[in-house]
Amino acid sequence: MGRFENKVVLVTGGNRNTGLDIVEKFAREGAKVFMCGSSAESTAKGAGILASRGLKGITSQPCDISDASQVAALFDTIEREAGRLDILVNNAANQGIGHGGPLEMSPSAFHEVFNTNVIGGFQVTQAACTRFFMKQETRGVVVFLSSNTAMRAIRNRTAYCSSKGAINSLVRSLALDLGPLGIRVNCCAPGYIYTERWETLDPAKAARRRLNCPLRHEAKGADIANVVAFLASGDSGNMTGEIVTCDAGCSCQHMPEDVDV
Repeated sequence: MGRFENKVVLVTGGNRNTGLDIVEKFAREGAKVFMCGSSAESTAKGAGILASRGLKGITSQPCDISDASQVAALFDTIEREAGRLDILVNNAANQGIGHGGPLEMSPSAFHEVFNTNVIGGFQVTQAACTRFFMKQETRGVVVFLSSNTAMRAIRNRTAYCSSKGAINSLVRSLALDLGPLGIRVNCCAPGYIYTERWETLDPAKAARRRLNCPLRHEAKGADIANVVAFLASGDSGNMTGEIVTCDAGCSCQHMPEDVDV
C-alpha cells in the first residue's frame, strides 16, 4: 500500500515540468489527484502527458489561481468528485522571465508574478482550509514550492525572487497560525531543475550552470517530488514552518569554485 492510499491531493501547476512529476509521485503512491494548469490548452496537454505515462484517475481542470472565481470552481469540482481534500501542493508559478531588470519592468508585470505566486497560493490555501481541512477530523497538509533564489537572488528576476521570499514568509506565518488547528504547512525550495527550458540551452552554458552545483548536476523533477511527498506524508509529522532546500548544494557555498579566489 502506498503512503497516500485513499488520500485526495490537489497539485496546482501540475500540468508541466516538475508539476507532472509531483502528480505522478502521488498517483503512483495511491492518491486520488486533482491537478490544474493556468489555461485549458496547457492543462489538456499535461493531462495527455500523464496519460501517456500510464496514470489513470487524475482529474484535470484549468484554473488560474490568481482568479478567485476559478479557484472556487476548482474546489467545487473536488467537492463534487471526492468530497474531501487531504493534501494541497502549491506548485503553480509565474517565472517572471523576460521583464528586464528592476528599472525596466513595469509595475503591472511585477503584480502579475505576485498575483500567481503569492496571492494565488494564499487564496488556494485559504480555500483548502475553509472548505475541507477545518471540516475534517483528520486535518490537511499544505506544501508550497519556493526557490533557493528566495535566499540568494539571481539577476534581472526581481519579481520572481521577491515572490519566492514572500512565499517563505507566508509558509512560516501560516504554519504558526494553522498549527494549533492541526494543519501543517511546509515548503520545498529547489534550485536548478531540469525542465523543457534546459533543452534549448547551449551545451557550454548548461555545463557552466552545473559547475554552480557541488553535486555537479541539477535536480530532476522526481527529486523535487520526493521532497514534496516527504513533507506531505506522516514521515514529517512533527515538522511545520520548514523550508527544505533541494538544490544540489548550491546554497551551501559562498561562490562556485571557478570564481572562489
